[in-house]
Amino acid sequence: MNASGTLVSLRSRLLATAERRLPALTRLKQPEALPVVLHRHRIYVLPTRFGLLFSAVLLVMLLGALNYNNNPALLLTCLLGAACFQSVFQAFRTLNGVELRSLQAEPCHAGDMLHITLMFRAAGRARYSLRAVVGEVETLFDMEAGRDTRVRVGVQALQRGWQRSGRIRLYCEYPFGLFRVWSWLNPDFAALVYPRREDPPVPLPRSHDAAAELPMRRTGDEFAMLRDYHPSDPRRSIAWKASARHDVLLVKEFEQRRGREIVLDWDAAAGLTHEARISRLTRWVEDADALRHSYLLLLPDQRVGPGLGSDHRHACLRALALLPQAAP
Repeated sequence: MNASGTLVSLRSRLLATAERRLPALTRLKQPEALPVVLHRHRIYVLPTRFGLLFSAVLLVMLLGALNYNNNPALLLTCLLGAACFQSVFQAFRTLNGVELRSLQAEPCHAGDMLHITLMFRAAGRARYSLRAVVGEVETLFDMEAGRDTRVRVGVQALQRGWQRSGRIRLYCEYPFGLFRVWSWLNPDFAALVYPRREDPPVPLPRSHDAAAELPMRRTGDEFAMLRDYHPSDPRRSIAWKASARHDVLLVKEFEQRRGREIVLDWDAAAGLTHEARISRLTRWVEDADALRHSYLLLLPDQRVGPGLGSDHRHACLRALALLPQAAP
């Protein structure tokens, strides 16, 4: 075995040993299934800079009180030290038992803000001055006892596709800011980011001639005509009043006019780079949806539509977001 293979083997053994002996240092870097509950084995405590300064002041007060045999000063120092000691437990109790129940995200385009909603719950008592850090965004919130608390944070969506929320740092310095109590949450969650839209926009392609306006018969739309009853017709489609006037059973027939469909073809953006094609088609999907035009999306390996509405828009943008990256 060469030197590199020996190093890899040694690293694997060290990681396995750390996982067995110090699970708190390694498991929190792996995605966790929801819900995630904080407990004493995964909560960490360190003094803040203000806490260190306060401890130094207490030490000076203690030395001065002992040097001058000043009992009131010694009593004050002990009382302040006891309050400082108790604040550690108060901060720990604020974080202990907090549960991250779920995460939800609103799809957005690359380059925009991705808004993620975290749902927390704490049983037993209210929690105050909690802070959640996602990426570089920090949010302050309080929690009511036994009720779900929604925390909405925004992170920058860097590129299309699935974007993980990453590790979430939850901490508090309640009540005096002397100690920082924190824990890491790494939920197994990813949000869909739509591709970046082309700017400035280009006009939509012309409607496809094959989808010329033709009547399409179907039940439950615009009334078209009356016709003779057939045994296979449902009873609810019988026009009873008209049948009574003509002494023969008549059936209502309906039709729907099908408008021209816009075809958003991958090949129509030939000449652009791979990502520029995706951006143009994304812009066309948004524009066609805003204009309430029925549209069909044609990609190299799939076909979405034709259709109209929020579900169809999401299906098209999802297909564009999950297209493979361009070959190097």
